[in-house]
Amino acid sequence: MFTHNKALQFETNPAAPDAAFARRLQEVLGGKWGEMTVAMQYLYQGWNCRLPGKYKDMLLAIGTEELSHVEIITTMIGKLLDKAPLSPDEADGTNEKSAAFGGSNPQHTIVNGGGASPQDSNGVPWSGAFVTSSGNLMADFYLNATAEMQGRLQVSRLFHMTDDKGVKDMIRMLVTRDHMHQMQWLAAIEELKADGLDGLPVPEAFPLEEEFDEFSHTFIHASDGAKAVDGRWASGPAPDGRGDFTSALIQAHGQEPELAPGDPRLYGTSVLEETEGLIAKAKDALK
Repeated sequence: MFTHNKALQFETNPAAPDAAFARRLQEVLGGKWGEMTVAMQYLYQGWNCRLPGKYKDMLLAIGTEELSHVEIITTMIGKLLDKAPLSPDEADGTNEKSAAFGGSNPQHTIVNGGGASPQDSNGVPWSGAFVTSSGNLMADFYLNATAEMQGRLQVSRLFHMTDDKGVKDMIRMLVTRDHMHQMQWLAAIEELKADGLDGLPVPEAFPLEEEFDEFSHTFIHASDGAKAVDGRWASGPAPDGRGDFTSALIQAHGQEPELAPGDPRLYGTSVLEETEGLIAKAKDALK
């Protein structure tokens, strides 16, 4: 079950309203890599986890913390929208104020009555399609580390888009927690390996004898960029500990595809059987 404490995890005290920046904050609230995504992702991974103990408990703890971040940003957006101008005239008529009004999200006032919503900075609704909960902790933890990296990248960019100290302090807190969470997922990955629960390649449980050995450690050079083979991925020991990387030019291992005539009920474009003979005769006549 969930309970709610009205005290915020971190304070939200902007120095002044800023409807345009409130719109920008929507990206890290309801965008693909926003707080709503990671909150739901970690919670669903925890709820779906069939392995009781530290991993399940950790997932539910961090997912719940991310809900706190959803509330922090939502509260900040609401405060930034306080007394937001409803027309260019209310924006004092200056070019700067009018531009700020033009950069605001009209849905903040028209739809939400001066509050945030589960959308990105362009007003596109948040989607559960952003959430991944595969049931394989190793696969999920690698994605979670990526999510924290993308989230920290975005709030770091936002940091340089405002001079408001109160807003910057909130962003500092989010950046700091994203720092911790990146390390948390990377540590969890190493712990999974140490506990013998999974490793590379994911899923480790899939039998290696079902793979084609000639493809398992070969970097396929499929571009004219000559330096592609200079990287660590093209030579030396592979991370799975089962051999060395090699490289090879891409080549065809299959035949040219030849598809059967299309189903006539689907009305695709194909040569009708009754005309094939006529076409062949016409071609012969042109020789």
